[in-house]
Amino acid sequence: MEQQVLCGRYRLSERIGAGACAAVFSAYDLKLGREVAVKIFSADSADVRRQEQEIRALSKVQHPFLISLFDCGIYETALDAPRAYMVMELIHGQDLRVLLAESSVIGGLRPAKVARFGWALAEALAAVHSAGVIHRDVKPANILIGRSELPVLCDFGVARLHDSAQATSPGQTIGTASYLSPEQALGEAVHPSADIYSLGLVLLECLTGQKAFPGTALEASLARLLRDPVIPESLEGSWQPLLTAMTERNPLNRPDAAECGQVLFELQLQVPAHPLSVQFYMF
Repeated sequence: MEQQVLCGRYRLSERIGAGACAAVFSAYDLKLGREVAVKIFSADSADVRRQEQEIRALSKVQHPFLISLFDCGIYETALDAPRAYMVMELIHGQDLRVLLAESSVIGGLRPAKVARFGWALAEALAAVHSAGVIHRDVKPANILIGRSELPVLCDFGVARLHDSAQATSPGQTIGTASYLSPEQALGEAVHPSADIYSLGLVLLECLTGQKAFPGTALEASLARLLRDPVIPESLEGSWQPLLTAMTERNPLNRPDAAECGQVLFELQLQVPAHPLSVQFYMF
């Protein structure tokens, strides 16, 4: 696909990402004269519903810490089956997975930096959830760190709208094993609290440099059904009660994104959280 001009407007350049059902290219918008990212779904992808849901999810909400959707459509040629495509903002930087790989040798990132990342992501999830969307795949690879050194949540390929029909068959698991909530691992219905659990695991990995549930997909999925993640006692301030609440196995006991954002905002300033802001931990 490199160097092609998509729909007479987007000149594709380097491939910057690829998955099972789509590839992402850096590109140049010839009409508006700007760099963009273009995600092109596979021609043989049968899951048109998931493609449509990603586009619908992104179009419903805009936020500084969410990837912005500019355009979408169907790309057709005489030589290939129709392909859905999306045009998004291009983030110059790396994903959090790369940053964590670099920091694992020193035991994780600085708590103040993790709090800053967490606050931004919690604010993004609050906007997503308010728009009736569940991301369902919050993980380091879907968190981009741009020039501002603040995170941007992306890849809504498995997102589900609250008011939509269930996108998967009963018992089918969607998401990435190391960051699944217990209810996702069981193939149960998910709610915004599933994203909170996943974010809790991401923040814990940022602080420790290690996945809470490593191993194969099966091992990681089963582990969270049998135990809670280990949260180091050395973590100061509100980190322990916050992460404990975020990774509660019972989704009803988890705080919402706005409550997490409030505590994380105070943690990034390295001041104790106000007593009223941690009352939701006392279940």
